[in-house]
Amino acid sequence: MICGVDEAGRGPVIGPMVVAGVLLENESELAGLNVRDSKKCTPKRREKLAQELYRIAKTELIIVPASDIDTMRESMTMNQIETKLFASIIEKLRPETAYVDSADVNEERFGMDIQNELDFKVKIISKHGADEIFPIVSAASIIAKTTRDFEVEKIKKEIGFDIGSGYPSDETTIRFLENWVEKNGKPPPHTRHSWKTTQRILNKTKTKKIEDY
Repeated sequence: MICGVDEAGRGPVIGPMVVAGVLLENESELAGLNVRDSKKCTPKRREKLAQELYRIAKTELIIVPASDIDTMRESMTMNQIETKLFASIIEKLRPETAYVDSADVNEERFGMDIQNELDFKVKIISKHGADEIFPIVSAASIIAKTTRDFEVEKIKKEIGFDIGSGYPSDETTIRFLENWVEKNGKPPPHTRHSWKTTQRILNKTKTKKIEDY
């Protein structure tokens, strides 16, 4: 049995990080799905692929809210957080071989760190860009991305505003955050307070208010 593990939402300032794992007998079961092209797919195409993957594979998901990420970052780096989450997925799937998208600049070290979190031996193949190399990781990437997209849509409905993608590079996200903080004096729900983007916007708003006096 083999599994692929990947995440979606490591970098956003708003919303959760999702880690997904997909378990199959072998990658031949993915033949014909073109999962390697997931980044080029439309959201609807990814959703369709996700439904197929849920049908043919065993899957595991961990959804980590922004508040939990903030709490964990008080004692861990993001790489250490990913290591523990990836290990948790592998622990549940119990594969013979696990393919993972390396979060560490040192691919081998990332794999070893995951192994050290496990109570059983598994062959871990850790590579940068694994979702473009191994179809089984591409499959995990699809599950992670579609799940995070769904969670972001839930946040939009809860808050009642278009928050964009949640990434710092998204102008819609930044404009929403700036307007919310200026009006309410604090970040909106589901914001990662430990992110530099959040701190910058808070400081900018405080400075602006001081200058108004």
